[in-house]
Amino acid sequence: MKGMKSYLRKTKNSLAVFGTCLALFLQAGVFPAFAKPAWPYDVGIEGEAGIIIDEETGAVLFGQNIHLPYAPASITKLLTALVVIENCQSLDDMVTFSHDAVYNVEEGSSNPLSIDEGDQLTIRDCLYLLLLRSSNQAANALAEHISGTRENFAALMNETIRKLGCTESNFANPSGLNDENQYVSAYDMAVIGKAAFENETLLEISSSKRYRLPATIHNPEGVGMTMEHKLLITTDQASDTYYPAAIAGKTGYTSIALNTLVTCARDNGRGQIAVILKSNWTHYSDTIALMNFGFGQFQNLDTSGDEITFFSEDGSLQVGDTVYKKEELEVSGIRKVTVPMGASLADVNKQLVTGEEIYIQAPKGAVAEIRYTYDDRIVGRSYLVSLALKEDELVEVGAGELNTEGTGSSEGDSEGTDQTEGETDRASQPQVRKGISPKVMETLKKIGPIALGAAALVGISGAIGFFIKKQRKKRREAEEKRREKRRQRLAEIGYSEEEFNRMLEERFRRDKKEGHSGKKNGTP
Repeated sequence: MKGMKSYLRKTKNSLAVFGTCLALFLQAGVFPAFAKPAWPYDVGIEGEAGIIIDEETGAVLFGQNIHLPYAPASITKLLTALVVIENCQSLDDMVTFSHDAVYNVEEGSSNPLSIDEGDQLTIRDCLYLLLLRSSNQAANALAEHISGTRENFAALMNETIRKLGCTESNFANPSGLNDENQYVSAYDMAVIGKAAFENETLLEISSSKRYRLPATIHNPEGVGMTMEHKLLITTDQASDTYYPAAIAGKTGYTSIALNTLVTCARDNGRGQIAVILKSNWTHYSDTIALMNFGFGQFQNLDTSGDEITFFSEDGSLQVGDTVYKKEELEVSGIRKVTVPMGASLADVNKQLVTGEEIYIQAPKGAVAEIRYTYDDRIVGRSYLVSLALKEDELVEVGAGELNTEGTGSSEGDSEGTDQTEGETDRASQPQVRKGISPKVMETLKKIGPIALGAAALVGISGAIGFFIKKQRKKRREAEEKRREKRRQRLAEIGYSEEEFNRMLEERFRRDKKEGHSGKKNGTP
């Protein structure tokens, strides 16, 4: 009996020791297979600023000084090309080079292919000359063709980037030549590059390795040209600039900006966009380092169907004061997230964002944004779009024939859609359907089908007219709310809009004189 008690006591003590060791073992994190992968940082660049983003999700994979202003040089021409393509009637329209377009450039600027005053090329020809050979003359001529003057075109450039959500940059000319009021952050330039490469025409031109111009004054037989971006044209595998995954991009250089570079590359089913600013001839090696880092350390996961977790058991979702059924909404946008290798969708946090917090590039009709984050980084976005709102937009376009006031919608509406617009649309539909009372219907039946049709047309026309006016008012109010919120945010940190913009300009001027002293880091 004594032996049995002794055995039980020893067993009990052994189990206690084992339990303590197991607890310490688990607390020490000895099972990394169950741990969420950390966000990688094992990359660096020699240029002052740089960024790498996923081409589809826009997730920032690595950044260095990405919110500071720098002179962009000729990578500006990506934005110039985007604005031209979005605002021209046809790429076959002819552009005439004025004296000012050819000769009013910074002293020492080159004139590739000897374009001269009076030369005429199509917009398409000019775009190839702009992006492959970085012609400042082509930039000027295109700006004059689209907007009349370079100043007007610069205003259009800034309007375009504001719609993209860029707040850290400003453009004063279409070429990228030095100007104290022309500056860009690496983050904004990545956003601009993403928008540029999403345009199929621009992507095709900026990925071309060669092009032949038709006859010009100094080249009556026409003349060929090749792309300047070395990562796109190098075929020697032993070269430092050999990178076959690179598919499109733009180079830049001025005495102030130094080397700048934007590159799009695709490999293993993923695309990435890299931006390098203020590099001293390390722009290609920096870009390759960023690209290899991104392709080697990150993956894209599919989020299709994940939105169902926001709906209740009965298939409904409340957004503000409005309750939507699942069948009343569709998911729009890139349904992917970019996360470190080894991570799963379970490691990604998600939240439903509504109202003024919805991303500025949300599709029209979006009532909510599904925002995915990993370690507090935004790694993907998709949107819940109201089908009813899309149907109402079709009615609004047709209503122009009945009521010429307020046909269509303004361009500014694309900057974001408040949930109140969806509420208005949903509330308006019953008014159209129930605008004729039963008594009136009975009377109309007696009068005859012709009178019925006429009365119905009048009733529907009035309802649609009322709906359009109410929508326009809601949109104006929503836009003013967004502007007021921006002013409040700036006020919270002690700035007015004018002071904030002035601060950026002063920082840029100081950088030109003294050089940046911002600390480099691996945090976007």
